[in-house]
Amino acid sequence: MHGPRRRRRGRAAPGTALALAGLAVAAATLLPAVYLVVRAGQAGLASVVDTIVAGRTLELLARTALLAVSVTVTSVAIAVPLAWLTVRTDLPGRRVWVVLVALPLAIPSYVGGFAFVAALGPRGLVQGWLGPLGIEELPPIYGFPGAWLVLTLFSYPYVLLTVRATLRRLDPSLEEASRTLGRSRRATFWWVILPQLRPSIAAGGLLVALYSLSDFGAVSLLRFDSFTRVIYVQYRASLDRSAAATLGLVLIALVLVVLAAEHRSRGRADYHRLHAGGARPAPVVPLGRWRWPAVAACAALVGVALVVPLGVIVYWLVRGLAAGEPLRLTGTLIGHSLVASALGGVVALVAAWPVAVLAARHPGRLSRLVERASYTGYALPGVVVALALVFFGARVEAIYQTRTLLVFAYVVLFLPQAVGAVRTSLLQVNPSLEEASRLLGRSPVATTRAVVLPLVRPGALAGLALVFLTCMKELPATLLLAPTGYDTLATQVWNATSEGFFGRAAGPALALVVLSALPMALLVMREADGRNRPARPGTPESPPSTRDVPPATKAAVFVGGD
Repeated sequence: MHGPRRRRRGRAAPGTALALAGLAVAAATLLPAVYLVVRAGQAGLASVVDTIVAGRTLELLARTALLAVSVTVTSVAIAVPLAWLTVRTDLPGRRVWVVLVALPLAIPSYVGGFAFVAALGPRGLVQGWLGPLGIEELPPIYGFPGAWLVLTLFSYPYVLLTVRATLRRLDPSLEEASRTLGRSRRATFWWVILPQLRPSIAAGGLLVALYSLSDFGAVSLLRFDSFTRVIYVQYRASLDRSAAATLGLVLIALVLVVLAAEHRSRGRADYHRLHAGGARPAPVVPLGRWRWPAVAACAALVGVALVVPLGVIVYWLVRGLAAGEPLRLTGTLIGHSLVASALGGVVALVAAWPVAVLAARHPGRLSRLVERASYTGYALPGVVVALALVFFGARVEAIYQTRTLLVFAYVVLFLPQAVGAVRTSLLQVNPSLEEASRLLGRSPVATTRAVVLPLVRPGALAGLALVFLTCMKELPATLLLAPTGYDTLATQVWNATSEGFFGRAAGPALALVVLSALPMALLVMREADGRNRPARPGTPESPPSTRDVPPATKAAVFVGGD
């Protein structure tokens, strides 16, 4: 067998409280899907079937799937080498590069799409610069190429952050044993490191795929017909929303296919450490003559994914200020964005815990059901989730037009980001540590608090940061569910750009990027401090060895045959 060792059979069934908590989270995230079923059912079964088998629907299905697959594959191809460079090599200024290559995640897709249209579209900035040189036309930015480029540039950090969190906690003794047995660095990467990265690559790739399926801003600005754009048009242009609801159900079916593929790719392996050797940092790999080419590659990516959109924003900001446009940034506007996003991140992390524990510690039908249900809201357009919650919220006056309903929408939409990060971290915690704690007399709650939580903290913080960032830039749900007068940076940017006042939108857009960058910078600083501070014996970061496995034996598991 190549790859990590097989799971042990006969794991204990989940406790009643854990199972009920997971089912409650799954039920809450399925509310939008229930709304779609109710709305589609109003048209009758025959109408639903006609909509599903229509040629236009099948074409939309193929186009949307092609976009999601292309964006996911490209994001993985970009993010995995980046994660390796910024964690395991002597890349010059790697702490700075970590922040810079992750910052595109803070740019909303509609802002990035507008920036690329303004820069590379007909009569854009670049066309104006090249005109005197005789270049009258650039390759078209609209359609599939533009949507693929924009979504890739602003979603690959999902994979980058999850893979980095895993790389930092890999057991270096496995690599050392592989090298001792004669494997080269390249072979060690392919046969030892990459199999251990598979859960995080799958989790990050899943987030990218679902983000591509649910994105509305970029595909709309770049005129690419996907399910989200067509559903939005159907909702806005038709009094009968049953057809749009049916398309939403087709999108959910596509999501289930993606989830099944991700679950299959995850395999049946455990990825936790075998002993305390993983607590020490892995040796830094010297890049040698590849140092400066690696720096050039990082700089090129940052230039395209960060400098171009920020440059367009700054250009419009300067142009607007020169024309007398006020900055339009207030403490209330910023406070609304920060509070709502922080609440969304914290609540999503709490809701993700039972789902992640079920998936990582109690695999089975119940865990698969709960985990897949938790992902359905993420793949639906924000406008569909918002309208579903308006439908239910109007029947519960206590939460209608309140921030509570807005935060609930954030959790439904972005729960998978927290689930993926926590689940990947739990897979790396050896269950024998929990068993030892229980044998020493600690209760399950005390074991979780003293043993598990400190070990999964890096992944949990990464999940919290992801949800916070995505809540900051979420648009449709905020527009429809925020209380009257509860403006945020995202809604301010959209209102201005939709009316063509790009100078008015530049200030809030720039503030949105800056505020979203802060959690990443803090995580990078904390990560560096933790790596430089030696762990004390007996602490959760340096757990006592529970299984003394010779390095050669461990390497045989990853490098050897079946």
